[in-house]
Parts: sequence; structure tokens; C-alpha cells
Amino acid sequence: MSWTRPVDLRAQMQKLWDRGELLASLVNGESLFPRRLALTVPTSAEMADRFDEVRAWIGDLRAMPHCRVEVREFRHRVFGANTVPQEVWIDTLEHALALIGKQRDVARFTALIEVTRKQQPQLLDWLAKRPLRALELVDKWRMLLDIVAWLQAHPHPGVYLRQVDLPGVHSKFIEAHRGVLVELLDIVLLPEAIDPTASGVSQFAKRYGFRDKPMRIRFRVLDPKHALLHGALVQDVTLDAESFAQLDPNVTRVFITENEINFLAFPQVKDSLLIFGAGYGFEMLSRAEWLSRCRIHYWGDIDTHGFAILDQLRSQFDHVESFLMDRNTLLAFETLWGEEEKQTLRDLPWLNAEETVLYDDLRDNRIRKNLRLEQERIGFGWVKSALSTLT
Repeated sequence: MSWTRPVDLRAQMQKLWDRGELLASLVNGESLFPRRLALTVPTSAEMADRFDEVRAWIGDLRAMPHCRVEVREFRHRVFGANTVPQEVWIDTLEHALALIGKQRDVARFTALIEVTRKQQPQLLDWLAKRPLRALELVDKWRMLLDIVAWLQAHPHPGVYLRQVDLPGVHSKFIEAHRGVLVELLDIVLLPEAIDPTASGVSQFAKRYGFRDKPMRIRFRVLDPKHALLHGALVQDVTLDAESFAQLDPNVTRVFITENEINFLAFPQVKDSLLIFGAGYGFEMLSRAEWLSRCRIHYWGDIDTHGFAILDQLRSQFDHVESFLMDRNTLLAFETLWGEEEKQTLRDLPWLNAEETVLYDDLRDNRIRKNLRLEQERIGFGWVKSALSTLT
């Protein structure tokens, strides 16, 4: 049967709740009630031929609490005049909430509206647009409002998140709620208190003028003549990006590798330095102007993401050369091929012609499906041989 049942009527109210409309009406004062619900009723033929089923259906609807059922008269050839539902109404918000059991949630949300109206009335529109998200945060809402107020009073604070001095608020709380804080702060802060060049959760600190932990670069000096520490056998050094930019170690060649073991085992090379790669993050290298004077060799996995990282690096340093990311290397280690879990399929405009052909073969699965050769599987003799041929 396709007749509307009590469960269907509840589902209609639940849908209003799930869309946030019931809660939003509490913020903006919009009245949603009385509200007529969609009702599919038996046809005249069904009422005549399936009278017992229709009578049971009528009983179910009339017994449904919190609803007003309007009826019309129906005459049966045997049983005479009867009444059958033709409309079902929910008359008040209270009835709707009772129908779906949301009274407690609404009480909590109403309290949330009141505290917001007193402390940050500019955020009432946000509550109306994101009521279900706000309800999820109801136990944390006062602290979120405290953080918003603190930043209003301290624009561009120039301190670490750890230094925000508010009762019950700690840096992990702020970090865990950066997503919602971005939405709230962008509403209440003055435009001059926001850095528009920084966006997304990862740039939260920069966007609102906090100090952020410095980006760090790990590298090895591959030529003892350019050692930074006297007497050290392994020149494995980590510096913040600003210090690295000022370093200028007087080398002519720089290698970048993505694998830590390859980084540690990389052999000595004259006038050279080796950087431990950062995947898709090379912005921290852009400040080091001295890199533009060096030959740069990037060594990544032979797979679609390896070439995508090369493409991104070359967009910042257009003279970057790939190292051991060629077809001969791939074929030489066929027995060690692996599988790339999820390929990247976009075009890579910074690859040269030879790299593009191999990249296209990989992303189009012309050699083997989801093929990859991880850089650590390349024999070290092959690495040394390649280094010896560099001019």
C-alpha cells in the first residue's frame, strides 16, 4: 500500500529537522506552523473494495499523537456513512518537536541562541545557517565565543596559540576547532584583522596574525669541503626556513629526495647538498634565493604522484632536473615494481617531453595498472652510476 502511514508523517518532520529548518526558525523568528503534511489517501475504489484495511489505516492516523486530522465523509454501499482523513496538520512547533522527540535538543539550542545574542549578536545569522553544526558544538560554544571575543580585543596578536590566556581554553582546543573558528572569525573581525592571502585550516595562524611554528628543512652537506660543523662525519642538519634561506653554503648542485633512507645513505658528491623532500610542500624553499644559482635534481618515486611533485617543484624552480625518474630506470627494476594506490590524473604542464610521455603511460596504465617504482627499490650501484655521469 502507498497510503501515508504514521511513520511517513514523522519522517516528514524529521526531514525538516535534518535540513535545520526547525532550529533556524528559532533564530529568525519565522513561523513554520500550522503546517500541512503530505498525505496519500486510499482511492474511492480502494475504500470500497478494501474497507477493513482502510478502517485500520484510519484508526492508525487518528491515534497518532501531536497531529490534527481533518476528515471528509465517505459512504460505503454496505457500511453506510464513514469519515476518512483528507488532511493532517501539525499546529505548533511544540507538537512537531514532540512528534520526533527533539524537545531536549531545542532547549539546548535556545540557550545557545540567548548566549550568542548577548555576547556576539553578529553570529546569529551563522546559527540560522548552520544550526545543526551549532548544536553539535553546544557544550563548547561559550569557549568558542570567548576565543572570538579575545581576537576582537587582540587583532594580529603575534603570539602562539599556546599563549591565548582564557579559562579552559588551550592550544589543542583551538587547533581542533579551527574549521568552525574560521567561519566565526571571518564574520566578526574587521577586514584589516584578517590576512586574505592565508586560507584554509592549515593557515589559520597566519590568517589571524598568530605566530606559527617555523617550517623546517632537513639537509645534508655532501662535500666535506663545505662542512658546516667541523669534525662532524655526517652533516645531517635541520634548520628553520628563514635560517636555511640565509645559509648559502656555496654549493653548485642540490639534490632532493623523498625517502629518508636514501637521504641518509646518499654518497658524497662534490660541491653538493641534499635536501630531504617535503612531498607536495616546497614553499619553504622559495625563500632561499641561492637555490636559483644551483643545479637542482629531484629524485622521487616513478609514479604519477612522483611526477606531480616534480611538476610542482619545477613551477617554483624552473631549472629543476629529474634524477632516476626515467624509463630505463623503471624497466631495469621491473621485478621490484609495486602498485600506486590512487593515481593523480591531471595534466602536468611543467614536465619536459620525455617525462610527459612516461607520465602519460603511467596514468593511462599503458605499461601496467597503477604502476609505481618506489625510489628506495632502486639498487645503490645504479644510483652511484647515475651520479658519476652527471656533468
